[in-house]
Amino acid sequence: MYAIIKTGGKQYRVAKDDVIEIEKLKDKTTNDKVVFDQVLAVGEGADLKIGTPVVNGAAVEAEVVEAGKSDKVIVYKYKAKKDYRRKQGHRQPYMKVKVTAIEA
Repeated sequence: MYAIIKTGGKQYRVAKDDVIEIEKLKDKTTNDKVVFDQVLAVGEGADLKIGTPVVNGAAVEAEVVEAGKSDKVIVYKYKAKKDYRRKQGHRQPYMKVKVTAIEA
C-alpha cells in the first residue's frame, strides 16, 4: 500500500519504511513523531482512494531521522560594464523522515 502526501508545497509518494527528504518542519528534532494529515491518495490497485482534495480520515505517521542543510548554491549577480558584483550562498534546510505507518 502507498500514499501520496502533501507537505512543504510538494507532493510525495510514500510507502511503509520509506525514507524521504522533505522541507524542514518547525519545532521538530531527531526522533520526533510527525503525522501528515494531508493525504491526497491512499491504497493500491483497485483499492486506491483518491481525495477531493484530501482523503477523510487518512493519515501517514513518520519519524524524523535527520535534520540538516543541503549543499550550498551560489547566487552571483553582476551588471556588465558597471563594476557591480554580488556573490551570495544559500543552503536550504531539510529533514529526512522515515514512514512508520499508513492509516487509510
